[in-house]
Amino acid sequence: MDRRTALRLAGGGTVGILALSAAVGCADDTIYEPDPLAAQEVLARADAAAATAAIALTPQRHAALTTIASERTAHADALRAEINRAVGVYGDGTTPTHRTRSMNAPADTGPSPAASGTAVSSVAPPTVDQLRDRLTDSQQSAAELARTQSGYRAGLLASISAACATEAGVLLA
Repeated sequence: MDRRTALRLAGGGTVGILALSAAVGCADDTIYEPDPLAAQEVLARADAAAATAAIALTPQRHAALTTIASERTAHADALRAEINRAVGVYGDGTTPTHRTRSMNAPADTGPSPAASGTAVSSVAPPTVDQLRDRLTDSQQSAAELARTQSGYRAGLLASISAACATEAGVLLA
């Protein structure tokens, strides 16, 4: 090995070590709290799935239950859009990744919203009264969270709370 090759290897190794230490130094090891709207999104998707499942027990209320399912899906989509907006988007359309603490969803949220889009057959469809109770709980949860937020987020949650109250009190009356 000649002197020139040895210097190239040493220089290349030094550059590699500096690049690796810079990459490790820039890594974000912070564990973030989940966005407070994420729990509301999970509730909205679970309510939509419950309303769709309730059609099996009460087909005479198909129109009302379909309306509830579509509204709650729209709520979940609006919440997801706001969460994504808050996280931000890079110029190439991707979102930043960072570690988030796992979110503990309420125990009785029904079928998982991530259940590949199909109905879970092992879970019995809720009755209209059970769905009304779920919507009332979602309404109260959104109203409580709206009090802690500001601006658009507070308005979004207040609107969702009002819609849940209307669904429970008018459509399921």
